[in-house]
Amino acid sequence: MNWLNELYKKNQREPQKEIERSMVNAIFRIYDRFPRIGLRERIGQQDMSLDIADAYIHGHHAMIEAGVGIGKSFAYLIPSLLTNQMSQKPVIIATSSIQLSEQIHKDLRIIGSRLGFSTVRSVVGKGMGQYACRSRAAELIRSDDLSPSVSPLAQRILDYEIDERADIKAGVSDAEWSHVSVNDCKFERCQHKNACLFYDMRAKLNAKAHEIDFIIVNQDLLIRDLMKKKEGTKSIISEQPALIIIDEAHNLEAKVRDARTLEFTYRGICRVLDTTVQLLTKQTGDKELFSQSNFIKKCARHIFKQINVDLLHHTKQDNDRIKVSEIIGIPLNQALSDLKDFSLRLSILTSRHEREIDDAFEAINGLIALIHVLIEKEDNYLSWASSPLGVATISICPKDISQFLKYALFNDKVPVILTSATLCQGGDTLEEQYSYLTHSLGYRGEFMDRKSSPFDYTNHAMMYISNNVPYYDHDQRENYLEAAYKELVELCNLTHGRTIVLFSAKEDMKYIHQKLTSRGSENTWAVHVQKEGSSQDSVIAEFRKSKGVLLGTGVFWEGVNIEGSDLSQIIIFRLPFPVPSDPVYEYKASVTKNPFMEVFVPDMLLRLRQGTGRLIRSETDLGILSILDSRLSAAAKKSYREQVLDTLPFKNVTESLEVLEKFVQKKGIGRTD
Repeated sequence: MNWLNELYKKNQREPQKEIERSMVNAIFRIYDRFPRIGLRERIGQQDMSLDIADAYIHGHHAMIEAGVGIGKSFAYLIPSLLTNQMSQKPVIIATSSIQLSEQIHKDLRIIGSRLGFSTVRSVVGKGMGQYACRSRAAELIRSDDLSPSVSPLAQRILDYEIDERADIKAGVSDAEWSHVSVNDCKFERCQHKNACLFYDMRAKLNAKAHEIDFIIVNQDLLIRDLMKKKEGTKSIISEQPALIIIDEAHNLEAKVRDARTLEFTYRGICRVLDTTVQLLTKQTGDKELFSQSNFIKKCARHIFKQINVDLLHHTKQDNDRIKVSEIIGIPLNQALSDLKDFSLRLSILTSRHEREIDDAFEAINGLIALIHVLIEKEDNYLSWASSPLGVATISICPKDISQFLKYALFNDKVPVILTSATLCQGGDTLEEQYSYLTHSLGYRGEFMDRKSSPFDYTNHAMMYISNNVPYYDHDQRENYLEAAYKELVELCNLTHGRTIVLFSAKEDMKYIHQKLTSRGSENTWAVHVQKEGSSQDSVIAEFRKSKGVLLGTGVFWEGVNIEGSDLSQIIIFRLPFPVPSDPVYEYKASVTKNPFMEVFVPDMLLRLRQGTGRLIRSETDLGILSILDSRLSAAAKKSYREQVLDTLPFKNVTESLEVLEKFVQKKGIGRTD
């Protein structure tokens, strides 16, 4: 396409006004061609592309809510392709999940080829935990204590059958995969590097500006890169992007917190110390380092002995978080002094193993931060103890992440676009509508008009709110679950299955799953439940084939895209309020005047909008949204009811099962013929 080459040449020689005119004309020209290349422009799509082009040209940030169905990915890929063409610099696209990253990569190929962008060089970056490590697999095969379940997995990796977790179609447990996934990569020193997808991916992520066009990563990897750049260590992603687009940006705060959360186990601490001593003694030969390391290990052993006692007495399940009680009787100040000595030595160490030194330096500084928190010399961190996978863990994270984002992301070096279908709350002005995320993220930039969904929710969908299920109370939990179970079965029968049930708590999901499977013969539809691990493709495929009922939590609240009659109902089991005792929300509540309305309701609304957005995915979709939480009923008179009804696109609302049944019959929802 000659006009693309002209666009690049104009960028080299003409003033900003001409560049802007050329880019805008190019966008109009592209959308004019949509019918001829088999694409259909959606309402709001072209406006969104123009908003992003304007942000790039003028170098400002933009926050854009793009409703379900406007074709959000094409809306930002088109100006991104033009931006890359003009600047000859890569565009970074950060998403909230691996599945979305891969979908955007496919969309990029489709739109790029149809529009004549002949060679778009791109890479999808994933975290190291998604990749198989042949070095670790080989070590496991050689060891004597290899478990029977892990042995075949390790052998398949060595036989080049498995390169990443997604290659295992039947799924694999987190515990088993943790034995063979990439961890503490040796990079250049690994004998398997030439056939390693992780090594190849990391090389492309950090390629020079003119060597790569699009870098598609999940938000975790982008944040990790921003942290490294802030700390002055070796970056992961190219340092010269033209534009950064963050999709599903409603997740950004949680992703930043997760990335900035440091987790410590006793084994992990020992591994860090062993690596550090090995790196330092190679050059210095200082044997005193071993005694310092052993002393710190001894302190860590006593800390985790106390933590294990606390967890035993105060937790009911693995994901419970408890406060870390005061650590007494352990010489933490001496351990802190030794760790600072290690940090100083690593900072001046020179070696060809630069990456390993950087990683060790970062890990030692993390241990220093932990000790500071434990001896209460650091007040800017939250801390808690938990036992994921049954392993005692101490976690710390900064209280306020907005300052980090202001410095590392919204620093005006590169235009940043934040987009999602759920960025806004109620409010008269754009600033008010975007205010919750603006405050949480420390965002400084422009607010774009909301691009509403083009779907006909009024005629195609109905929302049912239960007024029969009792309020949830932990002490009377079983009464709620029994009542909710009965109504859930009635609702699933109404649509002949074809239902996804979204839970806020895994223990609720397990209870309902057990009830449904134990009475399976009474139901005419199959029951499916989410699988362990990040990919749910196989269970979604099973659900679509059976047209049954799928129970899910976590990942199922967003990213699931099932068009047509295979999905006719979404059931929200309980309104997804955050847990008040969670250390993060406890802190956020402590710094607001009205915690419930300023923190808990806005957070619930963001997640609720994501979950309910799974229902209508095309212009012809029909369905019902059912909420089994009587707090939302009119009789409950909760202050947030009107806010929920105003925020959701469902305007056809009832609390009557009879009215709901008539709507289902009239529209032919869930019809089996």
